[in-house]
Amino acid sequence: MNNSTSEIIGNRYVLAVKDLPVSAKYYQEKLGLKSVWHGEGWHFLKRDSFIVMLGECPDDRSAFETKNHSYFAYIDVEGIDQLHGEYLKAGVDIIYPLKDKPWEQREFGIQTVDGHRIMFGQKI
Repeated sequence: MNNSTSEIIGNRYVLAVKDLPVSAKYYQEKLGLKSVWHGEGWHFLKRDSFIVMLGECPDDRSAFETKNHSYFAYIDVEGIDQLHGEYLKAGVDIIYPLKDKPWEQREFGIQTVDGHRIMFGQKI
């Protein structure tokens, strides 16, 4: 890359959670993320290129209270049917069933233990 251009090379999602150990366990056991680092009220987790930075905020409003604003990510995946099956088996709260959409995505949505909502999709 030269000095006259820029490139966004990744992203990380920063989420406030009420109980950090409970939330980190959920992301590991239910969603299949691996712990990258934790300390000082934070826990960073990763699965492939999906990175979540959980920060403990026990006195803040939960994502459940923000209703439609609790959506934080749309994750593009390969193998959407396999991921959906994995999450069903793990007991993940799937709030939008796996379905082909007119915008040429096959997708489903989940709600985490903290009330954050995530959509997963694959191009048809």
